[in-house]
Amino acid sequence: MTTDILLALATFAFVSSATPGPNNLMLMASGANYGFLRSVPHMLGISVGFAVMIILVGAGLMQIFDAFPISFTILRVLAVIYMTWLAWKIATAAPVADQTVTGRPMTFLQAAAFQWVNPKAWAMALTALTVYAPDAALASFVTVALVFCLVNLPAITLWTVLGQQVARLLTSPTRLRIFNRIMAALLLASLWPVLRPG
Repeated sequence: MTTDILLALATFAFVSSATPGPNNLMLMASGANYGFLRSVPHMLGISVGFAVMIILVGAGLMQIFDAFPISFTILRVLAVIYMTWLAWKIATAAPVADQTVTGRPMTFLQAAAFQWVNPKAWAMALTALTVYAPDAALASFVTVALVFCLVNLPAITLWTVLGQQVARLLTSPTRLRIFNRIMAALLLASLWPVLRPG
């Protein structure tokens, strides 16, 4: 890969990683509810999980979807169900006083697994592989995955920090509930590309 292509890929990785989507909305909610340090496994799970996803999708998983189109439809249905459940969990998160008992941020493995049902992650992976790894070589897939891993983490960290800063305004259970319900509604709204006909 040339320097120009690597720079273009890094720019695409940063912009697509930093813009609103399910991962970033959940990180903002996590930062607000649990703080930065407790959200670190969630952030690392997103970065590593997405990089692994890129390699596996590039290495042939899309051939399965091409051979069995119903499998992609099943994945979309599972994504909608899982993200609706996550939105409900965010909307009903415990107030600040109760979090020491019941509050728990997403784990590394949960965040990594979430990439497989995240519509934005699929769109980013397919676009990156199509545009920046057209030769379909394993080395290209690995390069795209590494660039995303390196660029993605700082981009998503901004959302966790933003959530942590917003927490200063969420000093009452009522404000926290309102914030969590807004985040849950935005997470559901991010499903629109999946649900949109055509």
